[in-house]
Amino acid sequence: MKTVLITGAASGLGWALARQAYVCGYRVILTDMNTVLLNARAEQLADDSDQVICRELDVTDSDAVIMLGQWLETQPFGLDLLINNAGITHRSMAEKTALPVFRKVMAVDWQAPVELSLTLLPLLKKSRGSIINIGSMAGWMPVLGRAGYCSAKSALGQFFEVMRGEVARDGVHIMMVYPSFLDTPIETNALGHDGKPAGHARSMVGKMQTPEALAERVFLALDRKQKRLFPDRFTWFASLLWRLAPDLYQRMMVRKFATELEQ
Repeated sequence: MKTVLITGAASGLGWALARQAYVCGYRVILTDMNTVLLNARAEQLADDSDQVICRELDVTDSDAVIMLGQWLETQPFGLDLLINNAGITHRSMAEKTALPVFRKVMAVDWQAPVELSLTLLPLLKKSRGSIINIGSMAGWMPVLGRAGYCSAKSALGQFFEVMRGEVARDGVHIMMVYPSFLDTPIETNALGHDGKPAGHARSMVGKMQTPEALAERVFLALDRKQKRLFPDRFTWFASLLWRLAPDLYQRMMVRKFATELEQ
């Protein structure tokens, strides 16, 4: 039985990925900061304690990440797949946003996946396993009111594009996933300019996607050893428009996200 470790697994896309992994026959290690919800999810998923394991984890806690790696090394099973899913966003203009908000977003969305992946890389080399990173269309193109989030997701993509070429000889596969707008708690829990919950509804373009549909596509793409997954046509088109006609893209973004300029 192959083993997958998923961060932010108690809700949203992480929970959908956990359910999909379980259906695909993986031993699933669920990690999250919300231990109460995490344990409830494990009970929902299976009665077989050998196939579903819970581990409390603050992905920004370096010591906790090291301890997780040490624990995994003592287990009778290996690690075949790491899914860096935990994330956080904000909705606030760059000039009005407190620097600690940017630091927090960068810590969760860039530092944590990098640190966890490097810590667990020896195990993944041993199994010739895979790393899946949940990026965002915001990593490819600017989105008003998300300067910190765009920066973090862009850095995430660039880091793992480089790392992919470096670890390919070790048999480790890396896939970047670039969704657009998902119906998940990441947006309902978005930070405002002061670090408190954002007080306005998010602006969006395109259709809202379900986490279940994306989770299914992620595992299908993994089976095909895809390097990048653009789950919908809108994401692909928007990224193309940004590269071919950036000024047009910016004008369209200002019109569609005009509300963000008032925050």
